[in-house]
Amino acid sequence: MVVFSSCNSLKFIFFSSCYCCCCARFNCFRKPLNMAATSTDKLEAGTVSSYDRKSEIKAFDDSKTGVQGLVENGVTKVPLMFYCENSNLNDGITSASNSKISIPIIDLTVIHDDPILRDHVVGKVRYACEKWGFFQVINHGIPTHVLDEMIKGTCRFHHQDAKARKEYYTRKVSRKVAYLSNYTLF
Repeated sequence: MVVFSSCNSLKFIFFSSCYCCCCARFNCFRKPLNMAATSTDKLEAGTVSSYDRKSEIKAFDDSKTGVQGLVENGVTKVPLMFYCENSNLNDGITSASNSKISIPIIDLTVIHDDPILRDHVVGKVRYACEKWGFFQVINHGIPTHVLDEMIKGTCRFHHQDAKARKEYYTRKVSRKVAYLSNYTLF
């Protein structure tokens, strides 16, 4: 999850993996990560049919370093495991030039006023997560300084040594503190 703060709004962006916004250096990748079929560089010489997504995902998850580990290992391109199938990209969306696409905005003002309105907001969050993968939250009541400290803390965590981060990498939902790519990776 990447969190951006601005004024009185919180923007949650859910990627295929957990990644800190201040660490985003996709244009700075230098060398491929040493794991099975990790980058599109390896696949350009072969065929897409030889790509083993399951092995790549397993190697990525077993590394317990998340996307920050990819950056630290100098990956040159976004690995194929993070690509969406083209058939899923345009479901229900017309061309960008013909529509005004905007990030879903979730307004939390009414969540305590009325159970029906709360259910409506929950439905909007569900829709945004399922169809968009991200959304912006407004009127949440969280002070800007708290948001700023949260971002700084996230950056400090991701800038730690890989060994320190691995301690928290788990798929066990019973842990109070956990670090992982995402629950639906497999």
